[in-house]
Amino acid sequence: MSTRIAVIGVGLIGGSIGLAARERLEASVAGFDASEEALRAALARGAIDRACGGLAEAVCGAEAVFVAVPVGALPDTIGAVLAAAPAQCVVTDVGSTKRAVVAAHPGPRFVGGHPLAGAESAGVEHARADLFEGATWYLTPTSATSGMLYERLHRLLHGLGAAPAAIDPETHDEILATVSHLPHVLANVLVSQAAQALASGGERLPATGPSFRDATRVAGAPSAIWTDIYVSNRDALASGIERAIAALGRVHDALRAGDADRVTAWNEQAALDRRRLLEGQLAGGELFQLRASVPNRPGVIAELALALGRAGVNITDMALYPAADMSEGVVALWISGAEPARRAQELIGELGFPVARA
Repeated sequence: MSTRIAVIGVGLIGGSIGLAARERLEASVAGFDASEEALRAALARGAIDRACGGLAEAVCGAEAVFVAVPVGALPDTIGAVLAAAPAQCVVTDVGSTKRAVVAAHPGPRFVGGHPLAGAESAGVEHARADLFEGATWYLTPTSATSGMLYERLHRLLHGLGAAPAAIDPETHDEILATVSHLPHVLANVLVSQAAQALASGGERLPATGPSFRDATRVAGAPSAIWTDIYVSNRDALASGIERAIAALGRVHDALRAGDADRVTAWNEQAALDRRRLLEGQLAGGELFQLRASVPNRPGVIAELALALGRAGVNITDMALYPAADMSEGVVALWISGAEPARRAQELIGELGFPVARA
């Protein structure tokens, strides 16, 4: 029997989840969307194989539910899904901010999620089965998260082509404020500044160069999505803007002073930082399996995953092997690279769990 998945919200991300699940996992995918037009389009695209007239109908019998609605609608929608879904169904979301939604649903069945994947074009007509290939997919388990459900979700995401990574909600929102939300703010500022400068000079808008186009690719992203994101992560984003203003102030001072050495040092540091970021994204290596013995208690899997995630160690795959009496079990973890595997073994040992490299 195929895996049964429900997708609530069948836009770009929800539609891509459905396409990937059907093509890569041969899953049965039920879908629901408040827009009947979007639902019809998802069915026509093959993103779902069953269009449902209501949320409860979509989640009936599901093993996993992906909630892909705007950030502002997530808490209420997830609450409705949890109330209607089977008791052993794992529920997750794809929202760009995590603190509010995780705080609203602290139980064992909800695991906050966020795939670092997307496109400039919204809508299910732009959905792709390969959208998540190689993409980091953040998960925010808590001490209340069911280990069995977390493992199920982890395996599903791996099957979609993604690389699941555990992170706590606070760190997630701080990071995303810098690497996602702030770039959107800066892109908006750049295009508006350019338009105003040209308008004040009474000149026709010239052809823009590749640097400007690349830097402003995300400007004016759909307000129906991004207003909620900005407001939901307003404190972390405001802090990021303040740091950007301070950095721009230092560049401003160096330019006003004509200090070529300071300008060169600033530019060279940016090149070094970019190279380090790219090298970190491309890191990989041989897979190593670790086997840790853990007690059967709530939160133990989240404890392991978050400890490794905080240290920058990604779990490529995982499996749970409970004892017959369910009092304890073995967690098998596959880690890419000898040094990350060594670090993972060390961290698990520091948590007090017996661990060995298989």
